[in-house]
Amino acid sequence: MTTEDNFKDLCNLTTSVLGLPKGSLGEKTRKQDIQIARTVASVIARTEEDTHQTVIAKVINRDRSLIYHYEKMHKSNYATWAKYRDVFNKVYTAYKDISSSKKTFLDSDFLKSHLLKNGVKESKPQVLLEVTSGEALCIIKTSYFDFSNQLENVKLAMSNYNYSAKIL
Repeated sequence: MTTEDNFKDLCNLTTSVLGLPKGSLGEKTRKQDIQIARTVASVIARTEEDTHQTVIAKVINRDRSLIYHYEKMHKSNYATWAKYRDVFNKVYTAYKDISSSKKTFLDSDFLKSHLLKNGVKESKPQVLLEVTSGEALCIIKTSYFDFSNQLENVKLAMSNYNYSAKIL
């Protein structure tokens, strides 16, 4: 998955755990519940997944500098603000439960054979798609025209696995 997709999933997890409407983290509102949820999702994405500030800012419709502020204030907020601490602990626990339940691959050959068995097809190498899961890494060769289809096939094949995909 791309880092943007991962962060969108984290935002959806945050809203579902806290009982907020889906997509509410990207709204232009200053309600405290949504602000705290937005901050928590951003801090988890930065610390656990090393998501870049511009990606986070794009998804939550905020400026990149606000993400720096969230990171800077996290330690203080966690130590002194009980509501923030409770929300952070709840979302972080749910995040860890989900990420630890997903499987990974230890061997690149198994990863590639899994992808090929589950609908991913290689073609004329114009675009290279790098798929990483655990210790395994494989390269999928595809064409410009078929690239988006193959990326969707990778997402479907790896839905129960912890993985990342990037374009080379």
